[in-house]
Amino acid sequence: VQLVESGGGLVQPGGSLTLSCAASGSNFYVYQMGWYRQTPGEKRTLVATMKTGSDFTYADPVKGRFTISRDFDKNTVTLQMNNLKPEDTAVYYCSLVGNERPPSYKYLEVWGPGTLVTVSS
Repeated sequence: VQLVESGGGLVQPGGSLTLSCAASGSNFYVYQMGWYRQTPGEKRTLVATMKTGSDFTYADPVKGRFTISRDFDKNTVTLQMNNLKPEDTAVYYCSLVGNERPPSYKYLEVWGPGTLVTVSS
């Protein structure tokens, strides 16, 4: 399983960006997809995750500004980021948690390579 991210870039404060992530392959079940972010010298932290259609988790700093959504058939996840702030500047990583299909049932925790989001005037 591989994750491919897109949509990062430079945006002014108050602006919007949309991050997208697609999982390649088909021999697996997806339990959760989501986004984390990391700044230099800091640990990677949760931004938002999504399990089923109504099971969301958002980090407090992004609540009300970011929206996560998934296409369960295509194994994609999108993060709509509005009212961006300079403190949102980070490398954003897509994540997937799941299992390989039988007979393996191997646990999967996969990360994308990351996409840089810079919020600056």
